[in-house]
Amino acid sequence: MPRYVDVILPLPLRETFTYELEPKCPVLPQVGSRVVVPLGNTKTYTGIVVRLHDEEPAYATKRVLEVPDEPPVVQPAQLQFWRWIADYYLCSLGDVYKAALPGTLKKGSTAERKKPTAAKALPPKDAGDSTNAWRGFPLTDVQQQAMHSIEEQWQKHSVCLLHGVTSSGKTEIYIHLMQKAIEQGQQVLFMLPEIVLTAQLTERLRRVFGDRLGVYHSRHTDRQRVELYRRMLSDKPCDIVVGVRSSIFLPFRKLGLLIIDEEHETSFKQQDPAPRYHARNAALVLAAQHGAKALLGSATPSLESYHNALSGKYGLVTLRTRYAGMLLPDIEVVDAQEMQRKKMMTGIFTPQLLAHIRQALEQRKQVILFQNRRGYAPVMECRECGWTPRCQQCDVSLTVHRSLSRMVCHYCGTVYDIPTACPNCQGHDLSSRGYGTERIEQQLQSILPEARIARMDLDTTRSRQSYEQILHDFEQGNTDILIGTQMVTKGLDFDNVSLVGILSADQMLAQPDFRSYERAFQLMEQVAGRAGRKGARGHVLLQTRDAGNDIVQQVVAHDYEGMYRQQAEERELFRYPPFCRVVFVYLKHRNESVVESLAADMAALMRQVFGQRVLGPDTPPVGRVQLMHIRKLILKVELTASMSAVRQRLLALQAQVLEMKQYRTAQIHYDVDY
Repeated sequence: MPRYVDVILPLPLRETFTYELEPKCPVLPQVGSRVVVPLGNTKTYTGIVVRLHDEEPAYATKRVLEVPDEPPVVQPAQLQFWRWIADYYLCSLGDVYKAALPGTLKKGSTAERKKPTAAKALPPKDAGDSTNAWRGFPLTDVQQQAMHSIEEQWQKHSVCLLHGVTSSGKTEIYIHLMQKAIEQGQQVLFMLPEIVLTAQLTERLRRVFGDRLGVYHSRHTDRQRVELYRRMLSDKPCDIVVGVRSSIFLPFRKLGLLIIDEEHETSFKQQDPAPRYHARNAALVLAAQHGAKALLGSATPSLESYHNALSGKYGLVTLRTRYAGMLLPDIEVVDAQEMQRKKMMTGIFTPQLLAHIRQALEQRKQVILFQNRRGYAPVMECRECGWTPRCQQCDVSLTVHRSLSRMVCHYCGTVYDIPTACPNCQGHDLSSRGYGTERIEQQLQSILPEARIARMDLDTTRSRQSYEQILHDFEQGNTDILIGTQMVTKGLDFDNVSLVGILSADQMLAQPDFRSYERAFQLMEQVAGRAGRKGARGHVLLQTRDAGNDIVQQVVAHDYEGMYRQQAEERELFRYPPFCRVVFVYLKHRNESVVESLAADMAALMRQVFGQRVLGPDTPPVGRVQLMHIRKLILKVELTASMSAVRQRLLALQAQVLEMKQYRTAQIHYDVDY
């Protein structure tokens, strides 16, 4: 019997910890088992065993307190995957462990005396035998040809990109490919970027696959997530899992097919806390580890994926026509600046948009309005002295939320009272500037009191049921106009939407980010695709103050290839992805002078190693968050360079800098493949 175990703890520490086993341990842990262990004088943690051995360490060890599980909860393949994530994304195994397991499985022994029962899947709705249901969705000739082409591409490439315009029927192709996979005894992971998308799609898939389907996302309770996790470890796991980012950490035994829908979405990238992984890229590594085939689907692929397809790294299949011959929506551009100059605007609405909304309502059609900013107004201002309220902890203006009668910082979440007088000049002429979804909803309701209006943003979808209710009401025709942030752009399928209004394209185009034009095109093209999915051709009205902008014209023409060529030329010229890799280095400290000095020293050390590949330091658009001042460096890495060597150098430099006395309370973290 081995005497010692090496354990991962759910802490941001790179090393494992060695503990001694009881000489007569009643349950011998295995690699992947949970163990309850002490740390320090008072704390206990549930760790994961990664090694059993007899090598006595050079320090005095403490004993394992308990082994909650006889069978492991983490498979060897999962541990291998964890190590890859920790290595590639420059974080600790403890960070990955915290992200990978549901909360209950990370708690001590007293938290889980009773094991959760096996997961209970909901019965399929309106479907008897799932095989027969799968036969109530036949592919068109175009879809059949696309599926055949995908399978042909898989003979040469393990990854294929399906570039299909909005409403081209990609989901039907996914369903047929999933059915083939499970008939061959394989498991399927179907990944979506947003929880909000799972409601419509899950109901659709349950009608086909019944209790073979499992759903995994953070809006489920921890108990539900634990039940699904344990079901995946059982002898009868789910054949198909629909999930978001975190679903890549589930224990798959026979993964044969990975489908990533809306693969371009930024939601696949985890920002904070660590691990700051890109779930799309990590999932492709997971698929390769299992020998599974992967399909990426999007109407507006990321530049990286499209570049990989054009260069032959991925296969490429294109669907250029909508299902049943429906035309792509007609897009009308309205110059909001000209309308403003002529004093023809009603709030944020041009007369053209209001006329189209009224026409849609008269025809008993539905409308989606897109504004990528929540709250009532992004800025409050004193008209007498120009004072604007700012967060005391973050370098950002406060957003007014009238429904809360408060101002909110959208970075740290701190809530402030709305002032009755300007604290700078004691004036009382305080006004709101700009438009969030809440203000748009209020104004539109006053203009069209007869319309049934709903709003879909982070403020209205905080509960597990709220977003499903909003979508259900809209789908059933109980809502005439749906106003929303980027949530409404993502793959939602409604039959009766004839009009989509994009209220302010300029906000997206003005972001200080090398991806801003790509993302603006994707958002506008995706939300435009919600119009005219069945019936008559849809209409999109795009309000902008920059009607001649290339991206606006490319959206009007639905010209993804033109956008790709233009952006790829610029990226290649200035050496940005997909023509190199980027690592963002963030440096933080409560004292601004300290972080300035730290950034300069870190930049100098990095340039000694990486030369002119290092850009910065500079201050990000929001230079202080939660009282921490922030500086940023960018490292560009050639595609041919060894990322392993780069990571080793970066970690060594981080350790070297943080050993300096003046920087010991500073924070440094990396964001790989931003």
